[in-house]
Amino acid sequence: MALVGRVAKMAEKKGCTPSQLALAWVLAQGQDIVPIPGTKRLEYLSENLGALGVTLTPDDLTRLDEAMPPGAAKGLRYPEAQMKALQL
Repeated sequence: MALVGRVAKMAEKKGCTPSQLALAWVLAQGQDIVPIPGTKRLEYLSENLGALGVTLTPDDLTRLDEAMPPGAAKGLRYPEAQMKALQL
């Protein structure tokens, strides 16, 4: 949750949602990287599309990379007991 808090603070400063910031970051990774966001509701689709209007500076990208270094958000998707129950 600490990692999410960092992204949320950065998003607030940029005037966007954390999801929009995350999608904008993925879009900034290069022409060979394509985000594939999932959504259940039309309102979330509209929110996702708002990421196209988020401009990230080189400084923003550096701060995001520092806030979420590779491997920082690793672990099981669910608690271990639940993973066993799911036989995953």
